[in-house]
Amino acid sequence: MSDTANDMPNDAGQRGPTEHAIRDQIVAAANEHFSRYGYGKTTVSDLATAIGFSKAYIYKFFDSKQAIGEAICAASLTSIVRHAEEVIADAKTPTEQMRRMFSTIIADTTRLAFTDRKVYDLAVTACAERWPPAAAYLESLHELVARIVMDGRRTGEFERKTALDEISRAIVGAMLTFLSPVSLQYNLDDVPRLPNEMVAMILRSLSP
Repeated sequence: MSDTANDMPNDAGQRGPTEHAIRDQIVAAANEHFSRYGYGKTTVSDLATAIGFSKAYIYKFFDSKQAIGEAICAASLTSIVRHAEEVIADAKTPTEQMRRMFSTIIADTTRLAFTDRKVYDLAVTACAERWPPAAAYLESLHELVARIVMDGRRTGEFERKTALDEISRAIVGAMLTFLSPVSLQYNLDDVPRLPNEMVAMILRSLSP
């Protein structure tokens, strides 16, 4: 499996030891609280009360509510990318890898929108405000697409003329409507038909 997902940073705004049971407890409690009440309606004081810690103690581990939100987003987005990597690992061709990558990511993101809307809204905030985990998520997608394209070039499935970074930017950009939680929420009725058609068009454009 690639290290793409493992490269996504999740420590912005965090303080103290990275691996710490209290940090994990804060993040878990915050995730539950955000799921119930929403990110916007939750304060650090609310979290402190829910967890049973003082607000000052929480600030020993995170410098703001956003930092806690970033930790939750980083975990969720990393999980989505890792799942995509697992699904494409046994694909027989780069063409199938590309199809599986996008279908898995879009399905996982769509599922989050329906099963945990308040956490999904947190991901929308992260992407709209360009929090570091959201930027790292997009970078991971670019790297994953580039890796698949390189595999396709080695097997002769994909053309070799276009610069690799140009191709990865164009493909992710073309699919961004369904990759970004910000825009996906307005296009759920088109899933999976339209993204599947778009991937088919992308694959045709990659033919040598």
